[in-house]
Amino acid sequence: MSIPQCNWRLSRATAGVAAAVTLVSTFVPRLSSSEEAAAAVGARPIIAIEGVSVVDVLSGTLLDARTVLIVDGRIAATAAATAVDVPPVAVRIDGRGRYLIPGLVDMHVHLFNNFTHRAPNEWAFPLFVANGVTGVREMQSVPADMPSLTRWRAGVARGDLIAPHVLAAGVSVADDSVASTRRQVREAHAAGLDFVKIFSGVTELHWGAILEEARALQMPVCGHVPAAVTLLDAARAGQRSNEHLAQVYEACSAMEQQLVRGREARGRTETVKVREGQEREVLESFDQLICDRIATALATSGQVQVPTLVLPHFEARGPRTDFWDDARWAYLRVDEQARWERFRKEQPANDEALAAQRLEVSRRIVMTLHAAGVRILAGTDAPMPLVYPGFALHEELQLLADAGLSAADALRAATIWPAEFLGQSDSSGSVAVGKRADLVLLDENPLSDISNTQRIRAVVLDGRLFRRADLDALLRDARSTQ
Repeated sequence: MSIPQCNWRLSRATAGVAAAVTLVSTFVPRLSSSEEAAAAVGARPIIAIEGVSVVDVLSGTLLDARTVLIVDGRIAATAAATAVDVPPVAVRIDGRGRYLIPGLVDMHVHLFNNFTHRAPNEWAFPLFVANGVTGVREMQSVPADMPSLTRWRAGVARGDLIAPHVLAAGVSVADDSVASTRRQVREAHAAGLDFVKIFSGVTELHWGAILEEARALQMPVCGHVPAAVTLLDAARAGQRSNEHLAQVYEACSAMEQQLVRGREARGRTETVKVREGQEREVLESFDQLICDRIATALATSGQVQVPTLVLPHFEARGPRTDFWDDARWAYLRVDEQARWERFRKEQPANDEALAAQRLEVSRRIVMTLHAAGVRILAGTDAPMPLVYPGFALHEELQLLADAGLSAADALRAATIWPAEFLGQSDSSGSVAVGKRADLVLLDENPLSDISNTQRIRAVVLDGRLFRRADLDALLRDARSTQ
């Protein structure tokens, strides 16, 4: 299967790869003092992680006893210790008995609160970093959010903001008129946003207009497959990603056509209500043979799936307990705590049988899609209630493994596969010379058990080192400032 990509227009800096590679053979041996190092690489130290087992996410194997040298925020060497000349000024990290992976990426987060007009979710930044999440895909911004995005990206690059890289940011468009929808796509493109985000209630007419306008601008379209469009129609028309398995449940049912026809010619809100009312019928009509055929066809389209299994997982856990029983509750900003509390009070009583069925069907779908070669990416929808930023990505990886992905593939779903999809595999996604130094040092092997991604010893973010004590301090500070 060919690797799916989007031609993302990024506003962040990507220069320096060749320079970092050159440093290995020409510049590093001449360093002899901390003053020289500081002058050469700015605020970032030279770091040497020695004797570590590097997890090669491409092959799914370990490269044992490697020294990984980081210079000016880039990986300058990854080789046997005898092949790397570590300068005396380097910060040396003992990696013996430990495992080095690329920084993790959450492919579905919400950093802005445009529906509720609250401040951006900057409170979540230390939670991401402390959990080894060095990159995120922001799923719902507007052109007015670009100053914040620019400030965050610049702050991470300078080293005065501890936050994940915003690897791509999407904009949702309202469908009040086709002309307005087209104009909003053009405005988003002009503002520098990276893709258009589709929601389930978008009509087929407006969805087609969005795709046409975005295609002319070479701007990817991602998000929910609309409730009035079939899964394969969306994939073949060029919608590059699908979130939350939208319309996959219907596609794995013998009733897909009649279900979708029953949603046509309705407004945004009514369409979603009809879809929700059909959910039990959809889940009960799941057909494995149909799903196998759909998965095979979907694989040829190149559309990726971001299933966010944490959402049905939390819904299936039974009656909600008080949020504050979780120690992580204190990490939430006060207005976010209030939002979660309102959500709990306003939600209808949970149908536990339906929730359990939703989770089981979701797992079967992910297993089927993955077996057919459909690319699965890890995302969480943080900070939805119970979805704690950073922490939830590790839960998602475990759920992907429970749904049939190998530990290696679950890890790929949060590292190299997002990089390939975003067109950034030349600079991120694996531990390789020339790539940006976004890395996580683990105490245990994630290839033997994906839950070991939680055994974090240190994080390197854009070439800056955060040891375990630093990460713990990040979480303490997050707790004290909320």
